[in-house]
Amino acid sequence: MDGHSTVDNPPTRSPQADNAPAENPRTDAPRTLVGICTYNEAGNIREMLARVAAALPDADILVVDDGSPDGTAELVRQFAAQHSAPGNVNCHVRKDRGLGGAIRAAMQTAITERYQLFCNLDADLSHDPADLPRLVQAVLESDVDVAVGSRYVPGGQIHGWPTRRKWMSRFINSLAKRKANLPVNDASGSFRCYRVACLERLDWQAEWSNGYSFIQQILLRLKKLGATFTEVPITFTERVQGNSKLDLREAVRSGWTVLRLS
Repeated sequence: MDGHSTVDNPPTRSPQADNAPAENPRTDAPRTLVGICTYNEAGNIREMLARVAAALPDADILVVDDGSPDGTAELVRQFAAQHSAPGNVNCHVRKDRGLGGAIRAAMQTAITERYQLFCNLDADLSHDPADLPRLVQAVLESDVDVAVGSRYVPGGQIHGWPTRRKWMSRFINSLAKRKANLPVNDASGSFRCYRVACLERLDWQAEWSNGYSFIQQILLRLKKLGATFTEVPITFTERVQGNSKLDLREAVRSGWTVLRLS
């Protein structure tokens, strides 16, 4: 990744997609891109970047920011200039808003630039970056396409959630498990590691959700392609800085996406 660029619509497919993935120039570890999607995360982003860099020092980090008015993107650029190797931390600023569209933009960058693994986690520190190596290890050692950071397997936990959030999460995951037959217990969390070769097989020209329901939608479409999954227990901690972007409307929309695509 070169520089600290600003983009609106990243390419949907690499011109070198049929070639082998590029080697990691810094290590023999798989070439990995960590995507962090932000909107008004100025209170969290510097600590987030530092912890991701400590957890996966050989990975590149891409922050996709939806034009945050609080200066999140500028803080990312400052961090990149002060702390990272050249090109190791980048910030793409979009004109559009929406978690699904931001994750999709990061995934398409991983495809275009021929990474081997793509990791995604929330920017608000509700996901612990220290768990990233366990997700990467799960993909490599279990030989699966996707490792899901799961709150709903033995060892997984949730700290600090109100009853309303617990109800929304259980509702979405119950639909995903029972109606769509997804082979994971936690389909509503975005903390995951994907093989980029698997992502490349998806039809990126199809209709995709730009909101929270993208998190379930991509698992459903990967399942239909025959992708394999595993879950890694994580502890989810409710954010301290800022406000959650998930509301009841997004939860209902996610449920409808599961029903429509299953």
